[in-house]
Amino acid sequence: MMNLTRRTLLTGTAASAVISASGLPALAQRAPQSFSQTELVSSGHQFFGNVSRGLALTIEEAVRRWGEPNGYVLGQEASGAFVGGLRYGEGTLFTRNAGDRKVFWQGPSVGFDFGGEGARTMMLVYNLPAVEALYQRFVGVDGSVYFVGGFGFTAMAAEGVTLVPIRTGVGWRLGVNLGYLKFTPSATWNPF
Repeated sequence: MMNLTRRTLLTGTAASAVISASGLPALAQRAPQSFSQTELVSSGHQFFGNVSRGLALTIEEAVRRWGEPNGYVLGQEASGAFVGGLRYGEGTLFTRNAGDRKVFWQGPSVGFDFGGEGARTMMLVYNLPAVEALYQRFVGVDGSVYFVGGFGFTAMAAEGVTLVPIRTGVGWRLGVNLGYLKFTPSATWNPF
């Protein structure tokens, strides 16, 4: 039996045959391919609609800081907070080499945070080795100040995978909070 590391499996041609033969589900069968800034802006325009300038500038800044992602999520979410808060969302994860998957997220937060919002969300996903790596808790700090709407982004990380949620919301929100998002393959009301 050969002793292969995950990196070897992800990059080697022979490893692709080993992965295919072993039937490992949702594991990238070749090195993850990234999405260009132009592709992300185009997909975002179709999803968000007429908020193009703000979206383009937000994606440009995220790509400048973290590079090109190898996946992204388009979805919608709702959240509310009065010191403690909750956020629930659902969307589709898009990847080049593992296909598209329905994903759900939920999570609590605590901090100086008041208000509620409904948001369309695009999450840039970096260093995703396999779809299953998304199904965990991503911790981060979030801040919001808006009345009616606006764009904002933050970064969350867990075990080498980084998420950059870009949100445009409707509602009233003021505050800064610490929390996490837990991703699951099916909907649940349990944020913990």
